[in-house]
Formats: sequence, structure tokens, C-alpha cells
Amino acid sequence: MEKQTAMEKKVQLSWYLAFYGEMLTENQREIATLYFEEDFSLAEIAQQLSVSRQSIHDTVNRVEKTLTEFEEKLGLAARFERLENGLKECQKALSRIVPDEKSKKQLQIAQDMISALLAQEDI
Repeated sequence: MEKQTAMEKKVQLSWYLAFYGEMLTENQREIATLYFEEDFSLAEIAQQLSVSRQSIHDTVNRVEKTLTEFEEKLGLAARFERLENGLKECQKALSRIVPDEKSKKQLQIAQDMISALLAQEDI
């Protein structure tokens, strides 16, 4: 398995946070959001929350472990990615169809439905 860069790891954990963030404590969620999504440094978060940098470091490590365990057990992010990729492949396949007058409307409905599903931002 390839080793992830720090940025790739942060992006992945941000993605996991979108799926599993509600399962964290409010404090963990706030720190994770600032660190993974807002790109605050540990020192900046510590200053903002009036706690030690070490406390933030420990929380980030705990959250990282927790989010990774959630994904390993539940696999929601991986499943979502597979579904999204499948929809994109369906969209490509539909775009290669040359419709006749009978199928034109149905093809357009299918394309619109897939586009709407891919455009959804809520997970």
C-alpha cells in the first residue's frame, strides 16, 4: 500500500469527518473541523480554545484513530465513493447512446436523475 502524504491524509480524514463527525463529541468535532477542514495549526487551535498545544495534539490523534476505525468497521465513505464512481460511469454510458424519437425523453430523464444525484452535497 502506498504511503499517503500529509495533505492526502488530511483530506481523507476530512472526508471521514463528513460521514462520522456526528459520532464524535462536540469538542472533538470542533477541533477536527478546525484542524482537518480549516487547516488551523495545533498552536492556533490551542490558542483559540485556551488549552495546551499538547491537549490539541492528543485530541487530533484520538480523532484520527476513531474516524479511521469507524471507516474500517462501517465503510460508508468507501461505499459512497463506489456509488459516485458508478453513477459517473452510468452517465458516460448514457452519453454515448444515440437516442431515437421514442427513447429521447426517457434518456434525458435518466441523465437528469444521475446529474441530480451527483450534484448532491449532503452526505
